[in-house]
Amino acid sequence: MAEHALYFSDERAQRMYKIRTTVIKTFVYIFLTIFALFMLAPFVIMVIGSFINGENFKAFSDSADFSKLGFVVLDSKTDTWVQNWSFGNYVTIFTYGSNSFPVFFLNTLIVAVGSTAVTVITAVLAAFAFARLNFKGKDALFALLLATMMVPGEMMVITNFMTVNAINWRNTFAALILVHGVSVFYIFYLRQTFQQIPNELYLAAKVDGVGDLGYLVKVMVPIAMPTITTIIILSMMGAWNSFVWPNLVADGGWKYDETHSMMLVSNGLRNLFSSNNAEAKFDAVKLAGSMVISTPLFIVFIIFRKYIMRGVSRSGIKG
Repeated sequence: MAEHALYFSDERAQRMYKIRTTVIKTFVYIFLTIFALFMLAPFVIMVIGSFINGENFKAFSDSADFSKLGFVVLDSKTDTWVQNWSFGNYVTIFTYGSNSFPVFFLNTLIVAVGSTAVTVITAVLAAFAFARLNFKGKDALFALLLATMMVPGEMMVITNFMTVNAINWRNTFAALILVHGVSVFYIFYLRQTFQQIPNELYLAAKVDGVGDLGYLVKVMVPIAMPTITTIIILSMMGAWNSFVWPNLVADGGWKYDETHSMMLVSNGLRNLFSSNNAEAKFDAVKLAGSMVISTPLFIVFIIFRKYIMRGVSRSGIKG
């Protein structure tokens, strides 16, 4: 009898455990689904709104009437059905204002690639020095660098602006690129990966006569490529989405060619339609511009997302 009672007790406990686990998972999935919908809603509205004809966009934005999102809608003025979706907003964004938007896009591409290249070079060299080289004051210097991460980046904007203005770098690519050239976080992030590489490899390379730079390029960089790829993606995204700094130092024509605007897509898109803010038809065009800006980053993330996850997992485990 005791054995039967124990069996039924264990079976009931297992059944209760499964029920409790199922209920918890259900609530977690419901919460995550609701959270995902809140996160995706602005993006979905941006995608749909970018295809709505500008004249009909105000009716949707003012009333949030989702019936206005149909492929055809009823025109209240003429009582006729009109086509509501088109690619006209994307044509407008590339042709409005003397083809300014393609110039903004080109500037952003140059700045994103240039600043990413500088950031990767400085991060690799600094991380290698702190991970493998031995020099006096290394730990104190690294601690000082980490302490600078506690300072908000906004506090350095005025100082950087005064420096750029003093050396006459306003409206130049140098001011836009070099301000993102050093990242303490990326140095720390890559140093963690470099420290996982066995020091015996470094000593063996020294015995074979390989210099520090050769060891870095031939051994450490290939091993740490997932982390470096993550840094490349995150750095490019940061430079691509930058708004405050370009708005300060890139507000006019290029220093060496006044006819070439130095604005990036972040501040150029806003200024392109600044004189037409009252016209609702340009709101849909702005959404189309936002879609054009976001698409390259979205594609890059989809292609390289596995490297981001691999880099995060490797940098967090010290072997």
